Amino acid sequence: MRENRVQLRLLIIAGCVVLWMATVFCRLGYLQLIEHGEYLARAHRQQQRTVEITPKRGAIYDRNMHPLAMSTEVESAFAIPTELGDNKAQAAHLLSGILNIPRDVLEAKFNSGNTFVWISRKLPPEKSDAIKALNLKGVYMQKENERFYPKRDLAAHVLGFVDLDEKGLGGVEFSLDDKVRSKGEKILVMADARQRWFDGGQAQREQGANVVLTLDEKIQYIAERELAAAIARTHAIAGTVIIQNPNSGEILALANWPKFNPNAPNDSRTESRMNRAVSAIYEPGSTFKLITLAAALDQNLTRPDEVFDCENGAVLLAGHKIHDHKRFGMLSVSEILAQSSDVGAIKVALRLGAPKFYEYIRAFGFGQQTGVDLPGESKGLLRKLDNWSGISIGSISMGQEVGVTPMQLVTAVSAIANGGYLRRPYVISEVRRGDQLPSSGDALRPEPRQVIRPETAATLRRLMEGVVLDGTGTKARLDGWTAAGKTGTAQKIDTATGRYSHTQLIASFTGFAPINNPAVTILVSLDSPVGEHEGGQVAAPVFKRIAEQVLPYLDVPRDVPVTAKLVQAAYKNENISEAPDTSLDDFNPVDFNAAPDSQNSKTRAKIEAQPPSITVALDEGGDIAVPDFHGKTVREVTETCLRLGLNPVLIGSSLAQDQSPAAGAKVRRGAKITVRFDAVSPHSKSGASRAKNRN
Repeated sequence: MRENRVQLRLLIIAGCVVLWMATVFCRLGYLQLIEHGEYLARAHRQQQRTVEITPKRGAIYDRNMHPLAMSTEVESAFAIPTELGDNKAQAAHLLSGILNIPRDVLEAKFNSGNTFVWISRKLPPEKSDAIKALNLKGVYMQKENERFYPKRDLAAHVLGFVDLDEKGLGGVEFSLDDKVRSKGEKILVMADARQRWFDGGQAQREQGANVVLTLDEKIQYIAERELAAAIARTHAIAGTVIIQNPNSGEILALANWPKFNPNAPNDSRTESRMNRAVSAIYEPGSTFKLITLAAALDQNLTRPDEVFDCENGAVLLAGHKIHDHKRFGMLSVSEILAQSSDVGAIKVALRLGAPKFYEYIRAFGFGQQTGVDLPGESKGLLRKLDNWSGISIGSISMGQEVGVTPMQLVTAVSAIANGGYLRRPYVISEVRRGDQLPSSGDALRPEPRQVIRPETAATLRRLMEGVVLDGTGTKARLDGWTAAGKTGTAQKIDTATGRYSHTQLIASFTGFAPINNPAVTILVSLDSPVGEHEGGQVAAPVFKRIAEQVLPYLDVPRDVPVTAKLVQAAYKNENISEAPDTSLDDFNPVDFNAAPDSQNSKTRAKIEAQPPSITVALDEGGDIAVPDFHGKTVREVTETCLRLGLNPVLIGSSLAQDQSPAAGAKVRRGAKITVRFDAVSPHSKSGASRAKNRN
C-alpha cells in the first residue's frame, strides 16, 4: 500500500514535470515561431542604431580631366547619451570650447532622450583631433563624405554647390544630382548587454557617376580674371562673360560677377549665387540690331550698300518721335550697323514688317529657353505679336521692349558665326560610371536648326567686321586675328520714375574670331558701369583681352599680321592689354575667299618693318625660373606661362624661335615673357624690306 502511494507521488511529480516542460516548450515555440519577429525587432532597437551618413558623390572634371569638384573623407562627432551618464554637463563644457557651440545647446542634445545624437558634422582635422584627445566616454567619431572644390570659386556658377547632406543645390551638382550622388549610406552602431556602444560595421559605399564638362579650366580662369579686372575698372555692379565654340555649341567658359566660393556657399549673398548667364534678363540694346538686319537680308529686302535716310537723327513712329544717339544723315546698311543707328534699324524693320520680324526673333531662340543643361534658365521676355503696339517694331528693332539672357544672345551670334545654324549650348560633355562606357549628351541634343541662309550669315559677318574696323567696336580689334562683333548699350528702367535711366545702363559686346573660320564666340556684359558706360568703351576691350589670350591657347592660326604696336610694346615690356588701340592702318586681314570690300580695304596695310631684336627689361628679383620655350608651340608656351603665373607676350605663330628673358632667368610672378615664333623672323622681315626698297 505504501509502495502504491510512493508510485502515485512519483507519477504526479513526473506528470507535473512533463506538464511544466510541455508548457515551457509551448511557450518557447510560441516565442520562437510566432513572436520571433517582434522580439527580434525589440532587440535590434535596444542593441543597434542605424545612422545614415552622406553618400560619396562622383567627381566633376573639365574637358582636360582637371578636377573641379571631388568628395573627400572627413570626420563627424556623435554621442551616446546613456554612456555619458552624469558627465553630460562636463562633456558639453569641454566640447563647447572646441566646437564654438553654446554649452546649453549641447546639453539639450545630451538630455533629449535620444540614444544617438550628432554633436557636429564634417569637422576640420584640427577639431576632430582635439575631440579625440579629450577621450570622452560616449563620444565617438564617424567618417563621412564632404564635397570639396579645389579651385575654390573657379566656375562656381556652373558647378553649383551642395548642402550638409550632400544634396545638389545649384549648377551641375543640382541638374545631375541623381547621377552624381550615390545611394544613401548607412552605418550600424551596436551595444552590448551593459549598453556599451561600438561600431558594428558599415555598408559598402558606392560612388556616384563622374562628370566631364565642356569647360576648359585655363579658358575659364582667363574669363574670370578679365571680368574681375573689368569690374574693378568700371565699378559695375555685376557682369557676365561667356565663351562658346560656335561650331558645336560647347561652352568653354562661363563667368559671372559677383561670384562665390562653393566650399562655403552660406558665406555669400543669394544674388552672388545667381547664375546670371542663364537667369538674368535684360534689354540687349543695339546688339539686337543683328537680328533686325539678319531678317531683312535673309528675306532679300535690302543689301549692304543700300542707303537709308536717317533723317538727321529722328523718326516719327506711331505718334512717338524717336531720337538717334547722333544726327545721322544718309547711311548704307553696313554703316547703320557699324555706327549703330537706331533710326536706320527702325527703317529696315519697317520694311520687313512685324509678322516676319517676329518669326525671325523666335527662330533665333528668343522668348524661349535655349535648352542649356544648367538649372534656372529663363526664357526671356518677348510679347506675342498680337500684343505689339504701333511702336513695338521700332523699339524691338533697336533692342528695347525685348528681354534676353546672355546665353540666348551668345547662341544667336554663334549662329551667325557658324553659317546660320542655331545649336543648343551645353556644358556637360560626358557622364562616366565605373567601368561603363561614358554616356554623352550627343544623342539627346537636337540637330542644329538653320535660321538664316549661309550667304546671309557671310554677309553679316562682313558687316560685323566693319563694326570692329570702322564702327563703334574699334576697341575690340585684335592683334593677329580678324574679329567681328556688335556693341550694345541698353538703358535700364529707373524704378523710381518708371522711365529709362540715363545713368544706369548695361554695356555689352558680343563677337567672334577669326571671321572666316570662327573658333570662339565671346559675350561680355557689364551691368551699370560708372563713368564710361558704352559697350564699345568698356565691354569691347574686355573682348579683345580675352580673345588675344584664348586664341593662341587654342592654337588658332593668325590671319592678319601682328601690328607694329604689339611688337614695339613687347620690346619695351609695355602692358599690351591696357595700351591704347593702334591705328587701323596697321591691319592687313587675309581673306582669299571674300570679294574686295572698298569700305574696309582702306583700313588695311602691311607692316613695313619691325624692330630687329627683343630687348625686354627683366622683372628681376623673383624666384620663378623662366623655362626654355625653344621649339614649343604657341599653346604649349601659353599653358606653361599660365601654370607658372607668368604673362606671355606672343609674336608670330608656328614654333618658338626666340624668347626674353632667357631660359633659366629668375623673375617675379606676373612678369612678362616675350616669345617670338618663326612666322615673324626678323631676318625674313628685313630681307623682305630690303627687297621692297630695291624695287
